Amino acid sequence: MKLSIITVGWKVKDLLRECLTSIFEQTQNIDFEVFVIDNNSGDGTAEMVQNEFPQVNLIINPGNSGFAKANNQAIVRAKGEYVLLLNPDTRILDRALDKMVSFMESKTNCGIGACKLLNSDLSLQPSIRRFPKLIDQVLILLKVQHLFANLKIFKNYLATDFDYAQDSQVDQVMGAFMLIRRGVIDQIGMLDEEFWIWFEEVDFCQRTKKAGWEVWYTPRANIVHHFGQSFKQKMSFEKQKIFNASMRLYFKKHHSRLAYWTLLLVQPISLILAWGYQTLRKK
Repeated sequence: MKLSIITVGWKVKDLLRECLTSIFEQTQNIDFEVFVIDNNSGDGTAEMVQNEFPQVNLIINPGNSGFAKANNQAIVRAKGEYVLLLNPDTRILDRALDKMVSFMESKTNCGIGACKLLNSDLSLQPSIRRFPKLIDQVLILLKVQHLFANLKIFKNYLATDFDYAQDSQVDQVMGAFMLIRRGVIDQIGMLDEEFWIWFEEVDFCQRTKKAGWEVWYTPRANIVHHFGQSFKQKMSFEKQKIFNASMRLYFKKHHSRLAYWTLLLVQPISLILAWGYQTLRKK
């Protein structure tokens, strides 16, 4: 088996249908399998997959187990030489998966590959960032990006100087599309399930590079990714708590104790700001 495609769904039935349809229409030159993990959508997602895509390996969870744990449920069953983590709100264009496998096979030290992401209107969707540093994450917690998004420190973190027209080695790629070589998983393990959502793909890219593998972006393949989130999007209080927990875990694993404790001191301020914004919206 050349490729195992894994997508985790939660209340995105129609988008998942579009995603699966595009996979089977556009992937023709490689043997592949597809896994769908339904995190208790309750919107008929599981029934849609069973009825319309019986060839898909469907895993139905009794609750929302989060992104990392759900993907791992399929990774342990996957047989492919390559494992693709693919968001359900995507659409494959112009045999993109065939092209990505060929790209990976041309670069034997490439552990993770990513393609070009497009918005629903087919405009470029930025998907490459540099690894988080303490200063940029502290400023994000303090919501400085809402007032000064053009600061050099944010531009560096968001890699606004990145050339999306060129094959390039990068730090991290968006989790909407991560093509992973099986050898990487065999060496470093699966996604860290302590991350419920956010930072799990950053952690995996970091672990991959520390193990001596490369992370690559290529524009040779394109997919549509609907509903790309804006960097300046304001979080609700509950989302902010989850985001903060994931950030703490990432820094605990990959940064100094000083950086970790600095985040602990700053994060309560981010919760106050998120609570204040949420309160104002309700008025």
